[in-house]
Amino acid sequence: MGAEGLDDEDIPALTTGQAAAVIGVQPAFLRSLDAGQMVRPTRSAGGHRRWTRRQLALAARVRALFDEGFTLTAAWKVVSLEDRVDEVTRERDLARADLERTRRDLARVASGSAEEVLPRTEPTTLSGSPDRAHRTSGLRRATGSAPAGAHSSTTPATPTDVTSP
Repeated sequence: MGAEGLDDEDIPALTTGQAAAVIGVQPAFLRSLDAGQMVRPTRSAGGHRRWTRRQLALAARVRALFDEGFTLTAAWKVVSLEDRVDEVTRERDLARADLERTRRDLARVASGSAEEVLPRTEPTTLSGSPDRAHRTSGLRRATGSAPAGAHSSTTPATPTDVTSP
């Protein structure tokens, strides 16, 4: 791994002991997240867990809720739902921005200045946006899949979800 990988929060670089020390928990806590299929670290060639910074951030969020009295499963569900709300909020904001651009383009066409309407150089789709991929990866990239019992909807918004004016 070169120096460029140091900033990548998805590089599985920390052992369980190192990861536990970073977020201030016992290694057993991280192993329980793995055993419960909440956060799934990659394994080294020798079978040892390797944790990413993104996974540690999720584990720290779960631990904070656990310390507040939530069960481990409930804490994971809260974190999963918070991430889904963030994802849907970002999708909504992208859709609103796209709708506003379309309304401005339509207003220009309606006013007779169609030559001023510039074609879009990149399609804007909610399901393939880099923003969505970044946040979705918070749970899915960190876990490899959604844990049993903590699945969130992965149905992307469709153009029919936005009503036209």
